[in-house]
Parts: sequence; C-alpha cells; structure tokens
Amino acid sequence: MKASRISLLVLSLAAAPAFAADADLSLTNDSVKGQVNFFNTNNDVQLGAGYTYHEGGRDIFNADFHAQGRTAIGNLPTTAGIGMRGIFWDQSRADGGALGLGGFATVNIPNVPGLSFTGGLHYAPSILSFGDSDDMTSLELRGSYRVIRNAELFAGYRYLNTDIENSSRDVNLDEGVMAGMKIFF
Repeated sequence: MKASRISLLVLSLAAAPAFAADADLSLTNDSVKGQVNFFNTNNDVQLGAGYTYHEGGRDIFNADFHAQGRTAIGNLPTTAGIGMRGIFWDQSRADGGALGLGGFATVNIPNVPGLSFTGGLHYAPSILSFGDSDDMTSLELRGSYRVIRNAELFAGYRYLNTDIENSSRDVNLDEGVMAGMKIFF
C-alpha cells in the first residue's frame, strides 16, 4: 500500500509539465510531499495542490489559492501572496481538515543570484475546521538555490499541527527538517 501511494505521487509529478508551472518534491525523516503550482510568479493568482504521505499511514492533501504579486522588502525583490490553504488529513482512527488563511513570501537575494528564502504561514481557527480538527497551523520555511535555469534545490522546516476536537491534545500531522527540489516548466 505504501509503495502504491508513493508510485502515484511520482506519476502525478511526472505528468505535471502538461498542466503546471512548477512541481516540487520534499522529504522529511517521516514524510514525502509533492506539490504542483499551476501559474508562474508573473500571474496575479496562484493555484496549487499537494499530497503528503506521512509514515504510519497518514495521508494529507492540500489545495491552495492565493492572490500574488511582486513587491520589495527593503531593496530585496519579493513575490508575496495572500489567500487560503485547504488541508484534509486522514489516518486509521481519525480525520479532519481546515481552511487556513494566510500567505507566503519569497525573497530573492540579488547579491547571490539564485539564492532565495521563502516563508509561508496559514492558520485556521475552529470555525474553519472540520472533522476531528479543532484548529490548524501550517508553517513552512525554506532556503533555495537555483542550480540551473529551471531547477532549484532547497532545505528548510515544515510544521503542520492540529488540535483534536473535544480533547486537550494536539497532533503534529507533519513536522521536521526537509530537503527537496523544485522543477520549473
């Protein structure tokens, strides 16, 4: 079952050039995530979809919608987006999801061509959560280096946490130091 999920993820990423602007694949010690984004950074909107398989049989799906544009932080060229990330997770004893509000920013470092830093944060309070989730926080930080014109390598940290409804406990759905690659089409 685990091999079929990973095979499906690889097959989906292989088909990405037909309909996507970029695709990335990242790994933590306990998970693998594939993400496709449908528009490039010059568009006014960004749509994306992703799937994470977490060790132990947890499946996590996300769908993203952001308004995006170019700006600057200080003298550093930046692409920023504000919008939503829908997250649905499923495992054997529980499932849930949420519609998180938030955004992302990618800051390019002109003095080191190819180097950029990206941060994204989305939060869903209990009113925007469903199933066994009472609220949800999604955070991702990464440093990237564009190795060639259409590919970059990155490293960073991913954190996805939810409180469990009618309980005082919370669950880290996915957390850890990550590494990966992104391909631009």
